Amino acid sequence: MRRIILQAKRHIHPFNEPARDLRVQNKPLWLWQRDLLAPYTNEDREYVSLQAAQQNEGKQAVEVIVHRDNLFFNDVLIREFIGRGRAEEKPVRLAFRQDDPVIANHVQPLSGAFTKQGSLLLADIWYLPGGVSQSVDATPLVIDTEAQERGYYHVPPYMSAEFGDLIYQLPRKAFILIDSWVALFVADILFGVFASGVVQENRINQDWRYKLRILYAALLEQRSVLSSRELVQVGRNCNIDPSARIHGPTIIGNNVTIGAGAVIDNCIIGDNVTVSQGCQLMLSVVGDGSFLPFRAALFMTTMMENSMVTQNTCLQLCVIGRDTFIGAGTTFTDFNLLPLPLKAMIGGRLHQTDFLVLGGCVGHHCRIGSGMIIYPGRTIESDVVLVASAERRVLTKNVRYADSDHFHYTHQVAYPRLYPPHAEGHDGE
Repeated sequence: MRRIILQAKRHIHPFNEPARDLRVQNKPLWLWQRDLLAPYTNEDREYVSLQAAQQNEGKQAVEVIVHRDNLFFNDVLIREFIGRGRAEEKPVRLAFRQDDPVIANHVQPLSGAFTKQGSLLLADIWYLPGGVSQSVDATPLVIDTEAQERGYYHVPPYMSAEFGDLIYQLPRKAFILIDSWVALFVADILFGVFASGVVQENRINQDWRYKLRILYAALLEQRSVLSSRELVQVGRNCNIDPSARIHGPTIIGNNVTIGAGAVIDNCIIGDNVTVSQGCQLMLSVVGDGSFLPFRAALFMTTMMENSMVTQNTCLQLCVIGRDTFIGAGTTFTDFNLLPLPLKAMIGGRLHQTDFLVLGGCVGHHCRIGSGMIIYPGRTIESDVVLVASAERRVLTKNVRYADSDHFHYTHQVAYPRLYPPHAEGHDGE
């Protein structure tokens, strides 16, 4: 089968690069898509649009799957979509019900990219057994995400009474279009490590053979059930202190060092990562080559490759770009003290996210000084350097590159003749 990839060239704020180059589950999105579709396809072609693909492919009667390169989906969804499409032997397009809890709560509020058809939402994935020319005749193929409701953590009633408990709808069959950093957070954390943990939990509760296998492995290794090799995968050449507590499902890459007293629960840890003494990681993804000095804490947070979060720093529900440094004692707050849903930058404008709890996002190649406090939902653009000062220690607005201390030094101190004066007027949030 031929795979036809439709390019989405719009850059995602604050990373300033297309979604396909951003990491999901510690892989570039384009590689994630390729690996999931590799068992079904034997050649790839890229086009700027579906119309361009139709013009170039003509009426070739070749079995194809067409998708945009900014979509996140998992293996369960794509297996059902292709399997049912082949069984029906007709051109189909992926569709969801509008009232599907996952789509209604976590996907549609972040994206307007669906095509509405009655009570259905059509996504940009097609299975076409007779070639791209069949796309105009594709009928909706509705897939149920099989949502499972999971609570977040207990919030005092006086803080959540107006909106009820804080819960997530986690899919067994995941799909989301990544056109904002919040959608990236949803794909990587909610639909990634969190949903995988729920699937693993259900398997243990429903499959007694699998449960016995885990119990046997735990007895053989003299470890707790959650720390057995069936639930914790460890790569080659790793150095893990005996006092570290690691609970699965967790994947640890190669050449990883984990220090004394570290606590890791349901995470993905890439290759060549150092997690030092006393660090706490839960429901997080740590990219290749990253470094966490002692007592750093990540909760439902993504760190892309080669980044560093230093001691006594707390990140909750955040996304951190590659090659970025976060200074000691910096805190990204996540709970909105006002009973209002948080907004996030999507497509150059602020949009309501329907999240009452949400951290912040830092782009690539940033350097954030020690002791900063960042309000919920705020973003820091790529290449920004921020030094904490009496005037700027608490960040209440989005930070652009033009607001960077590095920008000020380069444009006004070091090379003032090379750069025209910068126009003010940033109003953030």
